[in-house]
This record gives sequence, C-alpha cells and structure tokens, in this order.
Amino acid sequence: MIENQFSLIDSPWIPIADVGRVSLRQIFSQSDYRALGGNPVQKIALMKLLLAIAQAAATPQDDNDWKDLGAVGLAQKCLAYLEKWHDSFYLYGEKPFLQMPEISKAVTQSIGAVLPEIATGNTTILNALQIETELSDADKALLIVQLMGFGLGGKKTDNSIVLSAGYSGKSNDKGKASTGKAGASLGFMGFLHNFLQGQFLLETLWLNLFTQEQIQNLPYANGLGVAPWEDMPKGEQCETAKGLQNSLMGRLLPLSRFCLLNDKGLHYSEGITHLDYKFGMIDPSVAINPATKPAKVLWVDTERRPWRFLTALLSFMEANSGGFECHYVKQGLLRARKVVPQFGLWSGGLRVSSNAGEQYVSGQDDFVESLIFFDNVDLGKPWYNALKLEMAELDQLAKIVYGATMSYFKSQKVEGKSQAAAASNLFWQLSERKFQDLVNACDQGEEQTNALRKNFAQFASTAYNTHCANDTARQLNAWAENLPNLSKYLKNGKQPEAKA
Repeated sequence: MIENQFSLIDSPWIPIADVGRVSLRQIFSQSDYRALGGNPVQKIALMKLLLAIAQAAATPQDDNDWKDLGAVGLAQKCLAYLEKWHDSFYLYGEKPFLQMPEISKAVTQSIGAVLPEIATGNTTILNALQIETELSDADKALLIVQLMGFGLGGKKTDNSIVLSAGYSGKSNDKGKASTGKAGASLGFMGFLHNFLQGQFLLETLWLNLFTQEQIQNLPYANGLGVAPWEDMPKGEQCETAKGLQNSLMGRLLPLSRFCLLNDKGLHYSEGITHLDYKFGMIDPSVAINPATKPAKVLWVDTERRPWRFLTALLSFMEANSGGFECHYVKQGLLRARKVVPQFGLWSGGLRVSSNAGEQYVSGQDDFVESLIFFDNVDLGKPWYNALKLEMAELDQLAKIVYGATMSYFKSQKVEGKSQAAAASNLFWQLSERKFQDLVNACDQGEEQTNALRKNFAQFASTAYNTHCANDTARQLNAWAENLPNLSKYLKNGKQPEAKA
C-alpha cells in the first residue's frame, strides 16, 4: 500500500494575497482572506477548483436557497464535505489527487517543460523568473491543478500511451501519436476568464455559486456532474470521462491532461478532450457570442487590458443584444447587487502563440488581469447605456491620438506608425487610472461624466506630447499643426492646455 503524503486539506499550498500559502481547510475556516494570490492562470485554476468543491458540497436549489446559505453556510458545508472526502485529497498515495497512476508508462517530462513561463530547450532566458527551479510539494500541487485546464498544446505530451481501448483521439491521420491539444481552459490563443469578486474570498465563492435552476440553463447536458476526486476516469473515453465532457464539473476541472508526479518530474499525456466554443461548449468563466456562426469568444489581448472588455461582458443587459455572454457574469451580476453593497468583476488570463501545433509564450504574449468594482451602482439599462457611450468616446479619443501622432510624423516625412501605436497605448494606460471613477459616475448623470472627460482629454494630450517632440522650430510647427482636436469630446469647445 502506497503511503498517503501531503494532504491538500491540511498542508499549506494555496497562495493568498497578503497572507502566503494556506490549506484548503484554512480557506473555508478563515473569513478574512481577501483574494487568491499567484499569477492570473493560477488564480483561475484555483478558483475553478474551489468552486468545484463548493458546487459538490452545497449546490442550492434556487436563488432563495442560495441567499439563505450565505458565505458562512457555504464554508461550513465545504468543511464537512472535505472531511468526508479527506482521503481523496493527498498529492501522493494510492489515489493521488487529480492524477492517473495508469499513465506511468508515459515519458517523464521535466516540470519546467509544462510551465508556460519557464524557458526550456532553445528558448532564450531573458530573466531569472524563466529559469527552471525545483518545486516544493506545495508548488507541485498547484501545478497539477493548473495543468487540468491550462496545459499547452504541442509535442510535450506523450500521446503514445492510450488508456481507453480503441480510442483514436491521440493519433494523427497516419496512426501515429499526435501532438497534444491545448487545455480546455486555455484554447488556441488564451481565453479571457471572468469571475465576480467579493470583499473576501468566501464571499467570492458564494457570489459565483450556481444554483440547480441556473445549471439547468447552462449548455451541459449532464448538469452538475460528479467531482473528479469522487470518481476519477479510467481512460480518455470511459463513461466517467464522457460524464465530465458534458457537465459543469468537467468544465471546472476538465482533466485535459493525465499526469502522475515522480522524482524527476511527471508522466504527462493528453487527457480528456472536450468540445470547444465552436460547438457552444465553454467554461462558465469565458464569454461567448453564440449568435455568430461560428460562435466567437473573448480572447486575452495584451494590447487591450481586460477592463476595456467591460461593455462587451455586460452586453446581455441590452434587449436582443446578440452579444457576448459569460455565465458567471450574467447569472450572478444582478443577483449580487441585491445582497452585497460592493462587489467586483475580475478578468484575466494568458495570451499564447501557436506554430505548427506547438503552443508557447513569446514576443508580446503575457499574463493580464483587471479588477473593476461596482460600488452602490444601479446596474440598470441607463447606467449601462451611459458606460457604453463613454467607452465609445474613449475609443474615439484613442483614434484621435493615433491619427494626430501619425500626421505629426508624416508632416516631417518620417514613418510614425510605431510611435502612433505607442501614443495610443499610453493613452489607454493613463485612462485606466480613472476608469473606476467613470464606472461609478455613469450612475450619477452627465455632470459627473463630463467632469471626468477633462481627465481623459488631458491623458490624450499627454500621450500626444510624450511622443511628439516640439524642441526644434520644425518640430514645433508640426506639433502645433497636428494637436489633437478634443473640443467635440469636451462639448465646451475648450481643449486642455497642452504642455509645450
């Protein structure tokens, strides 16, 4: 009998902001933890795990049951649930957590080879964070949870090992082992994930908890499903695997990789293959527009911070919008405003690149995340329409900055495309400082939003001045001729004073 070691329930391994590592038991025992720590992908993977535990322990019947449950009641039920399934949460043992002992014949990969931020092979090391280091058991537990949905596609998976007899999903047209598909929570370029966020972590879990009534309206034929640690699959296409392919549990913990830790790294192979967004199947944290053919999703864009997608994420507030829908946002946003005075919308993910079936993080790829709070805001149609208008105006301002910068360089017979793009990006970076104020002001009338427009107009001028020098007579002439015209945006015919 293999000895059980490193209990995820009792041993600290989950990063918490401003605290450090804590155990699952501490997560549901301490009410003052603010939020998860780690990089955005780790936050998403951990949030999905915690929500899977919460749904398995205490899925309420309807909104009334959900309200009666509360964050405290949810925590109590989760603690009782973890006690019941205590033996299923060991990192090592006869039933290693979310691992497949049957995959032990697969080639061993180093830990660094399966982490997107680590430079391996011929990849150039740019900083110390990219150097592979030996992981602690706590780090390995976090890695296993992350790989369930965020494994990079490519040749690192040993797909020569197939556990379900007759399964051809790991073979190419020639019958040889194929390259691994991207994890279900990652996708081709990196899905943008979204969760409601409360003042504390337990409240966050409660705000994102689906009821049975809500689950019936989700695109999962098998409903809630069974948590993987209660019944791990035997192969890629066994009955348990098929159940995960069509259930909420299977989207929270998709088991896209079959793994088994060992002394040198881990045995690593492609796991369960899930239908993607083109078939209307998506994680409940990802925004999809099912009205388009094929369906479209919101991807991570390193040139466009997640807060700029806010109106797209809330487009369901428009009648017959035919826009994007994120199940956590749509099902929980209006419900949340009735029970808590303030809550947030967290969005984040990882942008990845692909070439010949190999996924990697390179060039402009990176982690992104944003958090917007709704504080005593009436989230009705007037507020949304005001926000949509102001966002459209900000888009127009960015174009004005881009065009003015382009004209400045063109008048001097110099290529200015890169400078114009940099000026536009700087405008958006500066605008992020005041976006939270804009969200709040859209509930307070035109006087408040017009007052904020002076700030955004100043950001536009700053962006232009930063990239368009006016030191020489020639530069000064070009600078003055191409100053961004912001009078229409300000509505009062007066531009902010540009600093020479």
